[in-house]
Amino acid sequence: MLLLLAAMALAYALGLHRYLSLDALVEHRAALGRFVAENRVVALLGFAAAYAASVALSFPGASLLTLLGGFLFGAWLGGAVSVVAATIGAIGVFLVARSALGEALQRRAGPALTNLLSGFKSDAVSYLLFLRLVPAFPFWLVNLAAALGGVGLAVFSWTTLIGIVPGTLALSFAGKGLDSVIEAQAEARAACLARGAADCGGGLELSRLLTPELIAGLVLLGCVALIPMIWRRISNHRAAKQGGSS
Repeated sequence: MLLLLAAMALAYALGLHRYLSLDALVEHRAALGRFVAENRVVALLGFAAAYAASVALSFPGASLLTLLGGFLFGAWLGGAVSVVAATIGAIGVFLVARSALGEALQRRAGPALTNLLSGFKSDAVSYLLFLRLVPAFPFWLVNLAAALGGVGLAVFSWTTLIGIVPGTLALSFAGKGLDSVIEAQAEARAACLARGAADCGGGLELSRLLTPELIAGLVLLGCVALIPMIWRRISNHRAAKQGGSS
């Protein structure tokens, strides 16, 4: 546990998290593509290890790495590796949070963590599936909240593995078509500059890959995950009313 925290502090001190940017991916995509073509197995294992480590170190770059997986290995293989690696990394954070260091991490997370913790009291499974399906909170924060909220390791592991599949595959498919998006934006920027406009933009934004349809689909999946929790609350309320009337 101490080794993981030390690695986290060192990685942030060295600024490694700054390399997890869409602009860096755009800049080095040709070199990355060549390396994968020549060393596919090594690249796949290295990608999985880097993904798991970034999640365990709570780097804010999981979405970008998922895009990279789809871009380098294809939507299905890249997505599958991303799901497994993200789950392994999340388990690492979960175990650290359940140790004696959990209280220190809780103080650092602030009030957002307190809001999350209350949801685990009624139906941890449905609530955790909802948080995974609809990424409304940072991935690392959900990992921490689940550990401090008393969720068991087995429940945490399988809900994470299943819950992140839709969003991960969606981003992986987006990553597969990243080249066409980059080329389209480059052409649009060139046309903008040709017109003499001053502000034509330069960097590729992740929001361009997250379409309203994709976001709506993830929200709908999250609402489906909440149905068991809502039904249980309704049933408990009815049972309480019947018990009170009798």
